[in-house]
Amino acid sequence: MTVDVEDYYHVSAFEKQFSRDDWDKLPQRVEHNTYRLLDLFDTHNCKSTFFVLGAVGERYPKLLRDIHQRGHEVASHGYAHRRATTQSRDEFKNDVERSKKHLEDTIGGEVIGYRAPSFSIDESNEWAFEVLHELGFLYSSSTYPVKHDLYGTPHWPRFKHDRPEGIIEIPVPTLKMAGKQIPIGGGGYFRLYPTVIAHKLVDKYLSTEQQPYSFYFHPWEIDPDQPRVEDAPFKSKFRHYLNLSKMEGRLATLLDRYHWSTMKNVYKIT
Repeated sequence: MTVDVEDYYHVSAFEKQFSRDDWDKLPQRVEHNTYRLLDLFDTHNCKSTFFVLGAVGERYPKLLRDIHQRGHEVASHGYAHRRATTQSRDEFKNDVERSKKHLEDTIGGEVIGYRAPSFSIDESNEWAFEVLHELGFLYSSSTYPVKHDLYGTPHWPRFKHDRPEGIIEIPVPTLKMAGKQIPIGGGGYFRLYPTVIAHKLVDKYLSTEQQPYSFYFHPWEIDPDQPRVEDAPFKSKFRHYLNLSKMEGRLATLLDRYHWSTMKNVYKIT
């Protein structure tokens, strides 16, 4: 189980509506929503990896410490939610290094995992894996082997693998059906699929692939009362707001149906 800890205004789909200068002026929702998730996970005996945005960690250090003290894994989501594909190598290194240092200083422990915003490591910036290795990360979960207008590495490996740069990559799960790779790893797809279908896809993946399954989502996905971004494109609004009111209940069912733990435990990363 993984959570990308960011607020509604951080998402790539709304990057044209909100600038970095706007962030501190906006209603803040991520702290409250993340605590709701921590309580939900406690209720269902679930341990998770929280990929925390550095900007969120700096604003809410107590939240970071509470995630860690409640037995979850703290990992990095970078600092400012800039897609890796929009940064130079030096910019990427500075962004990720700032996040990692703050997270580690705050929890008093090592941060070994990283996830790029919007799964934005692909053929154009494989050097990002070299940077992650240089900074001391052991694993990344930054690729999604599907076709998507914002991300996707459909020809890359679908399962955990060792990268030549010296880091482990754990892609978001996909299921092969009718010659295509179907996204089944969570996020907006989980809110789009009917619950019964979503469960059947996970069951099929587990039975046919014999690989661990990982799920991702965001704290804003359990928050149907978040501020609306009216001037965003229709497609972005549809993806973002679809079935938010149903997400918490669907998530609770998912937590009960399977056994969950952190990425470093499930994938045995030490």
